Amino acid sequence: MAPPFTRRTLLRSAMLAAAVPALSGTAVGGASASALPPPDAWSLQPFPLEDVALGPGVFAAKRQLMLDHARGYDVNRLLQVFRANAGLSTLGAVAPGGWEGLDGEANGNLRGHYTGHFLTMLAQAYASTGDRVFADRIRTSVDALTEVREALRHDPAVLTVDGRFGTAVENVRGSHRYVDLPSGVLDGAAEVTLAAWVKPTHDAAWTRILDFGDDTTRYLYLAARNANGVPRFAITRGGAGGEQGLDGTAALPLGRWSHLAVTLAGSVGTLYVDGTPVARNTAMSLTPAALGTLADHWLGRSHYASDPVFAGAFGGFDVWSRALSADEVTALQDGRAAGDLASYAFEETSGGTFADASGRALTATLRRTWGAPSHPGFLAAYPETQFILLESMTGSDYTKVWAPYYTAHKILRGLLDAHLATGDDRALDLASGMGDWMHSRLSRLPGATLQRMWGIFSSGEFGGIVEAVCDLHALSGRPEHLALARLFDLDRLIDACAANTDVLDGLHANQHIPIFTGLVRLYDATGEERYLSAARNFWGMVVPHRMYGIGGTSTGEFWKARDVVAGTIGATTAETCCAYNMLKLSRTLFFHEQDPAYMDYYERTLYNQVLGSKQDRPDAEKPLATYFIGLGPGHVRDYTPKQGTTCCEGTGMESATKYQDSVYFKAADGGALYVNLYSPSTLTWAEKGVTVAQRTDFGREQGSTLTVRGRTAAFALRLRVPAWATSGFRVTVNGRGVGGTAAPGSYFTVARTWRDGDVVRVATPFRLRVEKAPDDPSLQTLFYGPFHLVARDPSTEYLEFGLYRNAALSGDLLPSLTPVSGQPLHFTLDGTGFAPFHEGTEDPTHAYVRRVEPRVVFGNRDSGVANPARTHGVTLLDEVWAAAPFDGKPALVARVRATVDAWVARGLLGAADGERVVDTARGATYVR
Repeated sequence: MAPPFTRRTLLRSAMLAAAVPALSGTAVGGASASALPPPDAWSLQPFPLEDVALGPGVFAAKRQLMLDHARGYDVNRLLQVFRANAGLSTLGAVAPGGWEGLDGEANGNLRGHYTGHFLTMLAQAYASTGDRVFADRIRTSVDALTEVREALRHDPAVLTVDGRFGTAVENVRGSHRYVDLPSGVLDGAAEVTLAAWVKPTHDAAWTRILDFGDDTTRYLYLAARNANGVPRFAITRGGAGGEQGLDGTAALPLGRWSHLAVTLAGSVGTLYVDGTPVARNTAMSLTPAALGTLADHWLGRSHYASDPVFAGAFGGFDVWSRALSADEVTALQDGRAAGDLASYAFEETSGGTFADASGRALTATLRRTWGAPSHPGFLAAYPETQFILLESMTGSDYTKVWAPYYTAHKILRGLLDAHLATGDDRALDLASGMGDWMHSRLSRLPGATLQRMWGIFSSGEFGGIVEAVCDLHALSGRPEHLALARLFDLDRLIDACAANTDVLDGLHANQHIPIFTGLVRLYDATGEERYLSAARNFWGMVVPHRMYGIGGTSTGEFWKARDVVAGTIGATTAETCCAYNMLKLSRTLFFHEQDPAYMDYYERTLYNQVLGSKQDRPDAEKPLATYFIGLGPGHVRDYTPKQGTTCCEGTGMESATKYQDSVYFKAADGGALYVNLYSPSTLTWAEKGVTVAQRTDFGREQGSTLTVRGRTAAFALRLRVPAWATSGFRVTVNGRGVGGTAAPGSYFTVARTWRDGDVVRVATPFRLRVEKAPDDPSLQTLFYGPFHLVARDPSTEYLEFGLYRNAALSGDLLPSLTPVSGQPLHFTLDGTGFAPFHEGTEDPTHAYVRRVEPRVVFGNRDSGVANPARTHGVTLLDEVWAAAPFDGKPALVARVRATVDAWVARGLLGAADGERVVDTARGATYVR
């Protein structure tokens, strides 16, 4: 069931009901029983998701697709890897695979991260919609993770399943569990029979049914599968090269019980499968007695560290001090017979030990390969070993250690969001425990060790953990949590950026972007100026110097040199996680300094890369979100990247359930409301007792209408004037124009006492413009207002287009394109279709096109004169149109005259050609 409404929510609802008797279209978010206190350093504050309801439009449509995915996906699949790691029943769930599976990239060393993303998505979905299905899924997850943490704190306990005869013990894949037998189990036998009932559930090679030995030199083992996929028994005193062995002829079936027996007598060894002899070796001179006393006697674990632990069930294990006959082995298929050296039926239903029925009282113990129970607070989908190994690493190897603190961040963030959305204190307790565990682990390490760890590519990546730990500290107030956040300081990066020294070339982008959001939060908590300076300067190193037109950054996940954009374009540009994290950083910086550039960037990236990273079709199995967005010519977006459950699919789930988080901000003193984005939505501002309903079909409609309802309230309405709004920005209140200067890239203020029913109309005329790659100005992106337009064409070469041919006197290039009837934001040019980047299709696209203006043309009138260019690539037409807008045709002709005269004087254009250019400009007809 969903959590009950809290006193806070009930009081808020009662106040609004009294203040605004008939509010329609307000947010219906879930009961937020807790809230992060806004830092004192913030001059602006965000509104909770539940206070902003999305209206109809592209944002709501894409969010609905993700909400349906959140409803349809079985969270028990995500929890499978956690339960398996803790040795708990997985309830028959199948792990998601990909990065969340043991067979995924780097052995699944990042597993658990996706569950954190999913929890955040669920929390945001619940806050935004109030739909209890999301709260129920959060509760299921928190229930399971609470049980997992408790299990990890104790010795492993038996997991019982149906056996061949009665019950059996199961080793879930990923549980790292094995059975440890006492040292006297073989008793120096010269002859022996080893027999086991097993039901393997995975086909990995070299998983041991048993392995008795000291190391990788002296041992005997029975493997469920060798390299050829068949059972193998071997005994040696000289390692793998000295093995005397028996190999089966067929693979053991998965999910079915099989009986295996090995007999050794004299020089003869025999391997039986299901009572049938399948291998015989008459030259086996080694016996258990010849091996002497062995240190370890394991069921399910190998002495070779790289071999997987047995996954499946044990239904019995027996050892005899003689070689059973073939008939006796066959008889074991029909019932149990106790070995005289050891006999385990595995009928226990609790605890972690197994009784020996041989009469020798050799009690066996269930253990984990990674040793003792985990430390207090530890919670993960894998053992503590990755964290331990990282502390001694000097170089990256993600097949051994893949960003354990990054995964810890995702889980921690998901738990905090779950608590904030539902008020479940268990989620906060789990998060606080993780913080305590990390502090206890990291605080004992020397500073030099921490600096080395955090500087290691991939293995040392820690994502946004500093921001999350600062949020944890804001809730807990415990000094250990703030101290923990500072233990992640990567001093050489912080100091360089604080000094405004650009050191980004060659760094992994997404490993470092979220660090700076954490630094801003550390500034909030400590007041240490270098944190804020480093974050501010870092942002300026990325925007615009390493930014693609859609707002994204990185190529092949890394940064290149400053202002190299065209030279980095390819199939692996613009990792989606980078866009997600740059948006978080931008809004956090904006809370401190209301530089409109932050919100201009936010709009660019949200309206283009983030929206475009979500495919426009439903899928219950996958979120359909991109990893890379290739910006090379003819690229087709991949919405099912890599093996699945990747970081970018995780942030894609989050992005699509919080589109409204930055539409509105409020001044910390309540004196102003910032409208940052023109997006259909309704804000409920409880403190003022008002709602602000924004109605727009932005993209189709070049403007927005805001209606204030509720109590009379005085505040300044600050409307963002986008940097692209160079064709005017007009504001009316109740039909009357509002005076003042609305400079592009600023905020326009309307300060008044607002009354119920006041209507504000904002007009933001679009124009078509281009943005040039800094290292190749001929490579350009097209924008119509805030929307990036892509050409749709399968060619893998850059398409060439001219745009000046029918440019308007305003400088708007749109008249050179032809609108597509009935499809807003769709155009054609020279037979090629252009569409908004945010449409999540699988069409081959060209985000960048080659700008080619071979001849001087005005108003579709061709002068016949070649368009000359200077050595740095600026053409005659570039210089003419750089002076736009023009008040009228005479002003344009005058500009043409002056430009032509200058170029003729420099010998860049012949006099006769210059006159033809002027005549063409004078005779052309222009769009205003």
